[in-house]
Amino acid sequence: MLKKTLSIIVLLLSSFFLKAQVSTTPSIPTANDAITITFDATGTELANYSGTVYAHTGVTLNGSKWQKVKGTWGNNTTQPALTRISTNSYQLIITPNVTTYYGITTETVNEIDIVFRSADGTKQSSPDYFIPIFAAGLNVIVTSHQNNDAITQNATQTISADASLASTIKIYVDNVLQTTANSATTASINYTFSTTGSHLIKATATLNAETVSNEVSVFVKSTTQIASIPSGMKNGINKNNDGSITIVLTAPNKTDALVIGDFNNWLLNEAYQMKKDAATNQFWLTIFGLDPNTEYAYQYLVDYNLTIADPFGHKILDPSNDSFIPLSTFPNLKAYPTGLTTGIVSTFKLTEPTFTWEASYTAPNKNNLIIYELLLRDFDVVGTNDIGDFSKAKTHLDYLQNLGVNAVELMPVSEFEGNDSWGYNPSFHGALDKAYGTATNFKTFINECHKRGIAVIMDVVYNHTMGSSPLAQLWWDGANNRPSATNPYLNPIAKHDFNVGNDMNHESAYTKTYVKETLQYWLQEFHVDGFRFDLSKGFTQTNTLGNSAMMANFDFSRITTLKDYATFLWSINPNTYVILEHFAENLEEKELANFGTMLWGNMNNNYAQNTMGFSSSTDVSWLSYQNRGWNNPHVVGYMESHDEERLMYKNLNFGSSSGAYNIKTLATALKREELVANFFFTIPGPKMIWQFGELGYDISINQNGRLGRKPIHWDYLNDANRKNVYDVWRTLTAFKQQQPVFNTSNFTLNVSTLNKNIVLRDASMDVVLLGNFNLTTQNIVPNFTKTGTWYEYYTGNTLNVTNVMTALSLQAGEYRMYSSVQLNSPLAIEKVGSALNEALKIYPNPVNTIFSLNQASQLIKIYDLSGRLVKQFKGNFSKNEPFDISYLAPSVYLLQIETTDAKVYAKKLVKF
Repeated sequence: MLKKTLSIIVLLLSSFFLKAQVSTTPSIPTANDAITITFDATGTELANYSGTVYAHTGVTLNGSKWQKVKGTWGNNTTQPALTRISTNSYQLIITPNVTTYYGITTETVNEIDIVFRSADGTKQSSPDYFIPIFAAGLNVIVTSHQNNDAITQNATQTISADASLASTIKIYVDNVLQTTANSATTASINYTFSTTGSHLIKATATLNAETVSNEVSVFVKSTTQIASIPSGMKNGINKNNDGSITIVLTAPNKTDALVIGDFNNWLLNEAYQMKKDAATNQFWLTIFGLDPNTEYAYQYLVDYNLTIADPFGHKILDPSNDSFIPLSTFPNLKAYPTGLTTGIVSTFKLTEPTFTWEASYTAPNKNNLIIYELLLRDFDVVGTNDIGDFSKAKTHLDYLQNLGVNAVELMPVSEFEGNDSWGYNPSFHGALDKAYGTATNFKTFINECHKRGIAVIMDVVYNHTMGSSPLAQLWWDGANNRPSATNPYLNPIAKHDFNVGNDMNHESAYTKTYVKETLQYWLQEFHVDGFRFDLSKGFTQTNTLGNSAMMANFDFSRITTLKDYATFLWSINPNTYVILEHFAENLEEKELANFGTMLWGNMNNNYAQNTMGFSSSTDVSWLSYQNRGWNNPHVVGYMESHDEERLMYKNLNFGSSSGAYNIKTLATALKREELVANFFFTIPGPKMIWQFGELGYDISINQNGRLGRKPIHWDYLNDANRKNVYDVWRTLTAFKQQQPVFNTSNFTLNVSTLNKNIVLRDASMDVVLLGNFNLTTQNIVPNFTKTGTWYEYYTGNTLNVTNVMTALSLQAGEYRMYSSVQLNSPLAIEKVGSALNEALKIYPNPVNTIFSLNQASQLIKIYDLSGRLVKQFKGNFSKNEPFDISYLAPSVYLLQIETTDAKVYAKKLVKF
């Protein structure tokens, strides 16, 4: 007798996606059938929606999902509209058949893929639905139940099954025959489940010599055992010494929880019903018999009506987004358990690869940080549709080190919704977003930073979480589409006007635990050096809705919360950087700064006014911690951030002019970036640069939408004027890190007008900076600290000062740096074009294949203009020895050359 299994497999792959929300007529559709799809919007974002519902739909062909999609998302003229049957019931008719409707030719159709959306596309069903399409011939399905249906003990159930052809249908429960229907297309029976636990319903259909079958596993609810949780357990996965795990879910106001996953074939089982600690509101379960080398996927089923991923999980699988992650970014990603469950799942593995960390690393002093704010997505890519990741960013660390950066601040890399984002739409705060690479990739990036003395700071988003977070899903008010009043983590209504997503309640003990445990994971597992807390001003239960100004008022509760988080982090690593995007009144910021945290200091508008040459709002003294009355230099000052318009864009589009001096011209605008750096980096305290600001990046923040991808311009390094900006900036960052005078507490700022003067005093030397941000020549009083000889760094000139108040004439845009002791170049490599560099010659230059040096050498490093090391020659090379670079692409390269007498040179080489 032939036993057919294909239909069983297809149904198992799709049964979870149907549940009660989507049904079809006929119940066993084939590609040649007209199909009526009925959608029940109850419990979805479309519940009680009054407008027209549309279908975004395609098919799975030969196993490849979302082929032959009808129209484009949001286009109501090309995507089919559903017919409303009742308030939450809709129908879509596929006619005359599946093949014709979707324009299928020779391919085999496996499923109809469908998402239902509102007319404006802002509301949709989730997750995607995949409706199985059966092969022609004999098929059978259990129509009354699906895998993991939860049943009340001793309740009578109607069990039914359908066959595609008239045949002999049999229904079994736990392999015991219950009924037979001959020459039928349907069969049913009433049955009472008297025992708790798992039960198997099976239907068979026989016609001639062919028998097909379908089975589902249902679960009769059992009482949750009350038991104290073992000591020392944290939320999520706890790995025990005996090879078992103890899994913990904190869920107040919930009655039952079960674990489903790879270890139990995703079927409900009494052995995987979690115990409950009534005192702590924690469900827990210890699982034995796991393979230490297997990665397991799992979920929780809570109260038999909601399946969620682990809110404390460290890795997730997302069926809606993972397929778009390139293999080069995340190779060997575990396959999603398609057909066995729906929604996001978490994963764990008992044995993870050992990682060797840089042992000699010491984090930079927080008072002297040069932070580079970096959006991985837009930092480096390979192809048009590619996004940046940890591995690509790692290749530019030499560039950042040469710039003088000693800390990288990564815009959010914990799991956010989708793959292409700034990252401020978080879903799992303790999981790494796979769009940027693997955990090993992240560790390698951090380790390579540490090898270069560069700290890594994570931008974290604890003001809110999005709807895909289990913290939202577990306690959700579907009628009002917001967190429920019983949600222990989230506020039903946000407490302030700046909120997006679902506002977190930081006065809740549950939220505090969530924040601390997820932060601890990043500190200990990845050795990150600190955190920048996005919208930390939102960590309050003070209701300021409708009064944004009031939100900035002194808030004792908010201060207490932030101090608590900082204290916790310092208990793990006393040197952890705690940086707040706060923007509250100075009294509150002073309290937090004096406690040891650092706070963002946004001076974008004022610095832009200066670079554009406007005379209003030019005072930049608020960058000084002393002007704020703080005890320590804890203002993280910045001219640009991810959230601000770029200075160069403003220069080129809105800059002032006077006669021939026009800030809107590129060369002049770039010189203004050199000028402004001298009055930014030299104000004592930590500083932050937004990526590519050092090259005069001039693309608007609003190009391609504020949050959209921006062009990546490593080619800017080919522009001599932009390279000069880079060189001035890296000179200043080097001075800041090498010369104590640039971190002095004894300084004077005369920076309120377009004529600026900074005076720095230290036992080692004094420094005086002058800058003319006006459009015409200006006389500026230097306020020298003493008479005598002063040395101007940029020109190499000396000045004999007889009157410290005698004004000096500076041309429009001119800047000077005078020191009482001559400053040599702070750069490890001598400046290109210096007298020392002229002693070493490269010939020929430009070169096509082979170049030589006029001196003996022992090390030659060749960098491309992005700072990537592309070739290295190491050995004992004689004078005039040939070096073959025929395989390098035509471009300009930077060479670092160490001669046999241990001198180091920097040279440019043109390859054609």
